Amino acid sequence: MRGVPALSWPLRVSILCWFAFEVGLLARDLANRKDRRGRDRGTRAIVSLTLVLSILIGWLLHRWAPALDTPAADAFAVVGVVVIWMGLAVRVWAVLTLAGSFSTFIQVDADQAVVTRGPYRWVRHPSYTGLLLIALGLGLSAGNWLSLAVCVAGTTLGLVPRITVEESELVRVLGERYRAYQRATRRLVPGLW
Repeated sequence: MRGVPALSWPLRVSILCWFAFEVGLLARDLANRKDRRGRDRGTRAIVSLTLVLSILIGWLLHRWAPALDTPAADAFAVVGVVVIWMGLAVRVWAVLTLAGSFSTFIQVDADQAVVTRGPYRWVRHPSYTGLLLIALGLGLSAGNWLSLAVCVAGTTLGLVPRITVEESELVRVLGERYRAYQRATRRLVPGLW
């Protein structure tokens, strides 16, 4: 990390912990997957690909566009690591709140409850809010305005189709119970969207 060598190890530890969580979640979901029909219409791969590419490109850009470096890069890096951990905490909280109902695959049971407690009382997709916060933290840690924009915009572009497909399936299976929740709760950002 250019300009913030003292923070390189906390950033690496943060990324490693996030990666370990995601690998563990994927392993659990592959072992417990109920429906193999692929209801996600490829959006799971889109989220993974856009997240990885936007972060990699964002981090490469901070080397290619030094004119767009942030002032006080050390402070941005510290804030970035804190935001990464906030995002991971929100994502873990979302997974724990749904417990066995949470899956990285789209699979909805007709008898499944619409959960409105924990982080789900503020947003419909808090695990994706967590991913967006992680991308924001990684962008901030790069210490470059263009890197920040690419990390956040790229991740958002991957999440929008996933949310659209997921909500379509939730409405199809849960009907009015989920529609009422949609009317009362924002998608990703409390009070905004």
